[in-house]
Amino acid sequence: MDNKKVIALKIHEGDNVAVVLEDVKRGQRVQCGDREIIANSGIGRGHKIALTDIDMGEKVIKYSFPIGYAIENISEGEHVHIHNTKTTLEGIVEYTYNPAEPSLEKQSESISNEYIQINSSGTDNNSRNLESTFNGYVRADGRVGIRNEIWIVNTVGCMNKTAEVLAREASTKYAGKTDGIFAYTHPYGCSQMGEDEQNTQKILAGLVNHPNAAGVLVLGLGCENNNIPEFKKVLGQIDEERVRFLVSQDVEDEIEEGLKLIGELVEYAHWFKRQKCPSSKLVVGLKCGGSDAFSGITANPLVGAFSDILTLQGGISILTEVPEMFGAETLLMNRCVNREVFNKTVALINNFKEYYIKHGQVIYENPSPGNKKGGISTLEEKSLGCTQKGGTGSLTDVLDYGEPATMPGLNLLKGPGNDIVASTALTASGAHMILFTTGRGTPLGAPVPTVKISTNTDLYRRKSGWIDYNAGSLIEGAKMGELKEEFWQYVMAIASGEILTKNEINGYREIAIFKDGVTL
Repeated sequence: MDNKKVIALKIHEGDNVAVVLEDVKRGQRVQCGDREIIANSGIGRGHKIALTDIDMGEKVIKYSFPIGYAIENISEGEHVHIHNTKTTLEGIVEYTYNPAEPSLEKQSESISNEYIQINSSGTDNNSRNLESTFNGYVRADGRVGIRNEIWIVNTVGCMNKTAEVLAREASTKYAGKTDGIFAYTHPYGCSQMGEDEQNTQKILAGLVNHPNAAGVLVLGLGCENNNIPEFKKVLGQIDEERVRFLVSQDVEDEIEEGLKLIGELVEYAHWFKRQKCPSSKLVVGLKCGGSDAFSGITANPLVGAFSDILTLQGGISILTEVPEMFGAETLLMNRCVNREVFNKTVALINNFKEYYIKHGQVIYENPSPGNKKGGISTLEEKSLGCTQKGGTGSLTDVLDYGEPATMPGLNLLKGPGNDIVASTALTASGAHMILFTTGRGTPLGAPVPTVKISTNTDLYRRKSGWIDYNAGSLIEGAKMGELKEEFWQYVMAIASGEILTKNEINGYREIAIFKDGVTL
């Protein structure tokens, strides 16, 4: 028997499993609060250990909620994972509105373990007095950007390489005059029909209208379905100083003409200077990817605390990845400000389930292989961790895919869990930046600053070229009350341009559009 004790975290008093903080060998002692358990199987770091005998058919409880049920008898000290646990999720569900008074003092229940101090991920009185301004760029329409960039948005995939050449040559020609010149390419804009084509137009319109772009070149071919005259109908009111259009088939040299138009946009952007803006102007996207068992213990609660502070000050936070709400959706529904928002939330959840069913897929085909390796066993377990990014405040609006966010508070956005697609959707809905938690690591970046927050310190150290901030300190003695204030100031520094995120430094920026239709 190994005499070294391993610490396990019991997240809620009613849980019948705990999370081990390092690898456990068979026969090793595991300390969970004031209890000592002998492991009767090997258990990987971040995976679950049974705190008691769990009979076949009995529910496995974590975060005080069922994350599945035992498909065989599980003994105290045994590894609890995909080999002995199965989801309880079903198809379409009828929901009842049971509004709960949101708490800004405390997120559901604190982690009840002496080795972790996540005592309050909500907003307390000290948090109300945090610095509530940042230095941003006030646009002509009154909106605020946190970067002063030039974006090239092509209407159709045929123009991808032209857009890339223009961005590369313009970046050299106009170096130092803006915060950067970037092209966002994609394979769509033609040979699409109906809602599929509309989704492409809505996402591209969201990019064109994004306030982080001081100026935008809309680059068309000329013969595509999403041609510039048709695309203008989706864009709404256009500021002709800020947005320029180029139909490549109509000019002799599209590179020469494109560089000329970008030069005019650069001159326009040059007039904008940073000035003090209230945090209520911020729109922040909430995202996770490559999650592990610590996501719901460290990084996601930290982001939830940020969301609560932001929305309390009048800002907007946006939570997407609808399939990763399955199993935790009632926690969101009961926070809806009224029945209308509740009904929209029910439609959001059930319509996404119908999307799965339409394609002959089960709704619980998740978590991913990386999630499972990190200790997540079922979609319910993943969802209960994921939704913590939304904090504890009221749910004020539900957005369709590509719809801009305008309602202060927490918004839900239609979109899948796929990292690139979801990050693009958040950007198109107006997110100035994305807070992206990860336990496995990813280099991915959206068109906006994408703040990678590690769930564990090992990842932060190993992948310092990817990760911006370490939430793993919460299982090493850091207190949530202090860390959330530090994190708030850190994010305000990013918004003010004082800190560049790793995706910005690395030049990792891309988009992907949600496709669900016929290609002609």
